Amino acid sequence: MAILTPLVAFLWNLPSISRFLLCPYYVFSMLLSIAFVFIRKVPPLCSGLSSDREDGNPCDFDWREVEILMFLSAIVMMKNRRSITIEQHLGNALMFSKVASLMLFFRLDIRLGLLYLILCVVFMVTCRPPLFLGPEHTMYLSSKTMEEVVCCARSGTWLVEFFANWAPECQSFAPVFANISLQYNCPGLHFGKIDVGRYAEMAQRFAISTSPLRPHLPALVLFRDGREIQRRPQVDKRGKVCPWTLSEENIIREFDLNEIYAESKQKGKMKQEAGKQMEGKGTCGSEKNKDL
Repeated sequence: MAILTPLVAFLWNLPSISRFLLCPYYVFSMLLSIAFVFIRKVPPLCSGLSSDREDGNPCDFDWREVEILMFLSAIVMMKNRRSITIEQHLGNALMFSKVASLMLFFRLDIRLGLLYLILCVVFMVTCRPPLFLGPEHTMYLSSKTMEEVVCCARSGTWLVEFFANWAPECQSFAPVFANISLQYNCPGLHFGKIDVGRYAEMAQRFAISTSPLRPHLPALVLFRDGREIQRRPQVDKRGKVCPWTLSEENIIREFDLNEIYAESKQKGKMKQEAGKQMEGKGTCGSEKNKDL
């Protein structure tokens, strides 16, 4: 059962996992993540390595390496407790695997550690995670359109995501926000995104930090007729982000999207009926003029 359960889960999610196996970014990231295990376990690569084992076997983990790998597993499990997409789960596992591999390479040989560090830096500079290109009903805003569409009176209700392309959390959150926009978009409820990495003045205006040390991204802000109503995640007086999971269920519940959607649909129907009545009056008026 312990073997069948993960196997069935893997086969069930194989269609969604296969796209990662075909993406160069994830392929090279996986190779870097398993580099230490590959070199340590595969002969003849492991033949010349040092080992602290009592039997002196260079092709097996010593007690310190096992300890580091167990600690890595615990960290990944804790970090993935708040993950909501496959991209987030996989990204956390690959990131912490590379950190652990860097520590293990430096412990094994400083030259191997430096070589692995250079490879990781080159990978970070030359390779970028794939951008989300799926269907969505979202308007990408600039500073000007943000002022014209969102921050003006009588603009309706807008749910705006503040994001940055360099933030992995924003990229993994993109499918979630796109799915919500497809479900709830209507004439009175709109969805927008603004890149604060490009339009830093908007980040300053709405007090959203773009520093990697204090990540506020992605941030969701609800506007109604030009006024900010609510935002998630919240930030305390010290600038610390309050823990909050950006899942689809949490967003729908916290922003009352079901209620806003129902109100917007009702207002849209009332406007349509009013428009039809006005058209009817105009038609009757023209017929009277013809009779006269």
